[in-house]
Amino acid sequence: MKKLIIITLIITCFSCNSNAQKTKKDSKTYSVTKTEAEWKAELSPMAFYVLRENGTEPRFSSPLNKNYKEGIYVCAGCNTALFKSEHKYDSGSGWPSFDKEIKGNVAFSSGSEMYGREEHCAVCGGHLGHVFNDGPKETTGLRHCIDGAALKFIPKNE
Repeated sequence: MKKLIIITLIITCFSCNSNAQKTKKDSKTYSVTKTEAEWKAELSPMAFYVLRENGTEPRFSSPLNKNYKEGIYVCAGCNTALFKSEHKYDSGSGWPSFDKEIKGNVAFSSGSEMYGREEHCAVCGGHLGHVFNDGPKETTGLRHCIDGAALKFIPKNE
Protein backbone atom coordinates (compact mmCIF):
# COMPACT_ATOMS: atom_id res chain seq x y z
CA MET A 1 0.00 0.00 0.00
CA LYS A 2 2.84 2.39 0.86
CA LYS A 3 4.44 1.77 -2.54
CA LEU A 4 1.16 2.58 -4.27
CA ILE A 5 0.83 5.87 -2.37
CA ILE A 6 4.44 6.82 -3.11
CA ILE A 7 4.07 6.02 -6.80
CA THR A 8 0.82 8.01 -6.95
CA LEU A 9 2.52 11.01 -5.29
CA ILE A 10 5.47 10.87 -7.69
CA ILE A 11 3.19 10.67 -10.73
CA THR A 12 1.10 13.57 -9.41
CA CYS A 13 4.18 15.76 -8.85
CA PHE A 14 5.53 15.16 -12.34
CA SER A 15 2.20 15.59 -14.10
CA CYS A 16 1.34 19.02 -12.63
CA ASN A 17 2.25 20.75 -15.86
CA SER A 18 -0.98 22.58 -16.55
CA ASN A 19 -1.57 25.04 -19.40
CA ALA A 20 -1.21 27.91 -16.92
CA GLN A 21 2.38 26.87 -16.27
CA LYS A 22 3.37 26.65 -19.90
CA THR A 23 4.74 29.76 -21.51
CA LYS A 24 2.98 30.68 -24.69
CA LYS A 25 5.16 31.75 -27.60
CA ASP A 26 4.37 35.32 -28.69
CA SER A 27 2.10 35.02 -31.70
CA LYS A 28 1.82 38.75 -32.46
CA THR A 29 3.01 39.79 -35.90
CA TYR A 30 5.38 42.75 -35.94
CA SER A 31 6.08 45.05 -38.87
CA VAL A 32 9.79 44.12 -38.68
CA THR A 33 10.27 40.36 -38.72
CA LYS A 34 13.40 38.36 -39.42
CA THR A 35 14.52 34.77 -39.11
CA GLU A 36 16.62 33.71 -36.16
CA ALA A 37 19.63 33.46 -38.50
CA GLU A 38 19.08 37.03 -39.74
CA TRP A 39 18.81 38.37 -36.17
CA LYS A 40 22.00 36.50 -35.18
CA ALA A 41 23.88 37.90 -38.18
CA GLU A 42 22.82 41.49 -37.44
CA LEU A 43 23.05 41.62 -33.64
CA SER A 44 25.92 41.18 -31.21
CA PRO A 45 25.66 37.99 -29.14
CA MET A 46 24.53 40.00 -26.08
CA ALA A 47 21.97 42.01 -28.08
CA PHE A 48 20.59 38.77 -29.54
CA TYR A 49 20.39 37.23 -26.06
CA VAL A 50 18.51 40.25 -24.67
CA LEU A 51 16.28 41.17 -27.62
CA ARG A 52 15.42 37.76 -29.03
CA GLU A 53 15.82 35.41 -26.03
CA ASN A 54 14.46 37.73 -23.29
CA GLY A 55 17.82 37.72 -21.52
CA THR A 56 19.29 40.29 -19.14
CA GLU A 57 22.76 41.76 -19.39
CA PRO A 58 24.91 41.96 -16.23
CA ARG A 59 24.35 45.02 -14.03
CA PHE A 60 26.65 47.98 -14.71
CA SER A 61 27.96 46.36 -17.92
CA SER A 62 26.42 48.79 -20.43
CA PRO A 63 28.25 51.99 -21.36
CA LEU A 64 24.80 53.52 -21.90
CA ASN A 65 24.10 53.28 -18.17
CA LYS A 66 26.23 56.40 -17.51
CA ASN A 67 25.56 58.14 -20.83
CA TYR A 68 24.03 61.59 -20.25
CA LYS A 69 24.51 63.14 -23.69
CA GLU A 70 21.52 64.62 -25.50
CA GLY A 71 19.96 62.37 -28.07
CA ILE A 72 17.62 59.49 -28.56
CA TYR A 73 17.75 55.81 -27.66
CA VAL A 74 16.58 53.46 -30.40
CA CYS A 75 15.96 49.72 -30.60
CA ALA A 76 19.19 47.88 -31.43
CA GLY A 77 17.15 45.48 -33.58
CA CYS A 78 15.14 47.84 -35.80
CA ASN A 79 16.18 51.44 -34.98
CA THR A 80 12.75 52.46 -33.67
CA ALA A 81 12.96 55.49 -31.35
CA LEU A 82 12.14 54.27 -27.82
CA PHE A 83 13.37 56.80 -25.23
CA LYS A 84 14.54 60.43 -25.20
CA SER A 85 17.66 61.42 -23.26
CA GLU A 86 15.66 64.04 -21.33
CA HIS A 87 13.78 61.17 -19.65
CA LYS A 88 16.90 59.24 -18.60
CA TYR A 89 18.04 59.28 -14.99
CA ASP A 90 20.44 57.38 -12.71
CA SER A 91 18.32 54.90 -10.76
CA GLY A 92 21.34 53.17 -9.24
CA SER A 93 20.00 49.85 -10.57
CA GLY A 94 22.93 49.21 -12.92
CA TRP A 95 20.85 49.47 -16.10
CA PRO A 96 19.85 52.51 -18.17
CA SER A 97 16.65 53.90 -16.63
CA PHE A 98 14.00 56.21 -18.02
CA ASP A 99 10.87 57.68 -16.47
CA LYS A 100 8.96 57.86 -19.76
CA GLU A 101 8.89 55.97 -23.07
CA ILE A 102 8.03 57.28 -26.52
CA LYS A 103 4.32 56.43 -26.64
CA GLY A 104 3.34 53.82 -29.20
CA ASN A 105 6.89 52.55 -29.75
CA VAL A 106 7.13 50.48 -26.57
CA ALA A 107 4.70 47.64 -25.86
CA PHE A 108 4.03 46.06 -22.49
CA SER A 109 3.14 42.52 -21.49
CA SER A 110 2.37 40.76 -18.26
CA GLY A 111 4.71 40.82 -15.34
CA SER A 112 4.77 40.80 -11.59
CA GLU A 113 5.31 43.14 -8.65
CA MET A 114 8.80 41.73 -8.18
CA TYR A 115 9.92 41.63 -11.81
CA GLY A 116 7.81 44.45 -13.25
CA ARG A 117 5.90 44.41 -16.50
CA GLU A 118 7.94 43.30 -19.47
CA GLU A 119 8.70 45.86 -22.17
CA HIS A 120 9.11 45.12 -25.87
CA CYS A 121 9.81 47.13 -29.00
CA ALA A 122 6.38 47.61 -30.57
CA VAL A 123 7.89 47.35 -34.07
CA CYS A 124 10.11 44.22 -33.91
CA GLY A 125 9.00 42.63 -30.62
CA GLY A 126 12.50 42.70 -29.14
CA HIS A 127 12.71 42.39 -25.34
CA LEU A 128 13.88 45.66 -23.78
CA GLY A 129 13.58 45.19 -20.03
CA HIS A 130 10.93 45.87 -17.39
CA VAL A 131 8.97 48.80 -15.98
CA PHE A 132 8.52 49.29 -12.23
CA ASN A 133 6.47 51.69 -10.11
CA ASP A 134 9.46 52.96 -8.11
CA GLY A 135 10.63 55.76 -10.40
CA PRO A 136 10.85 59.50 -9.71
CA LYS A 137 7.65 60.62 -7.96
CA GLU A 138 8.02 64.17 -9.31
CA THR A 139 7.59 62.92 -12.88
CA THR A 140 5.79 59.69 -13.83
CA GLY A 141 6.69 57.47 -10.86
CA LEU A 142 7.89 54.84 -13.35
CA ARG A 143 11.31 53.29 -13.81
CA HIS A 144 11.82 51.77 -17.24
CA CYS A 145 14.78 49.50 -16.46
CA ILE A 146 16.22 48.78 -19.90
CA ASP A 147 19.06 46.52 -21.00
CA GLY A 148 21.68 48.67 -22.72
CA ALA A 149 22.32 45.85 -25.20
CA ALA A 150 18.76 46.37 -26.50
CA LEU A 151 19.52 50.02 -27.31
CA LYS A 152 21.60 52.18 -29.62
CA PHE A 153 22.20 55.80 -28.78
CA ILE A 154 21.94 58.48 -31.48
CA PRO A 155 23.41 61.80 -30.33
CA LYS A 156 21.48 64.99 -31.02
CA ASN A 157 22.36 66.62 -34.40
CA GLU A 158 23.21 63.31 -36.08
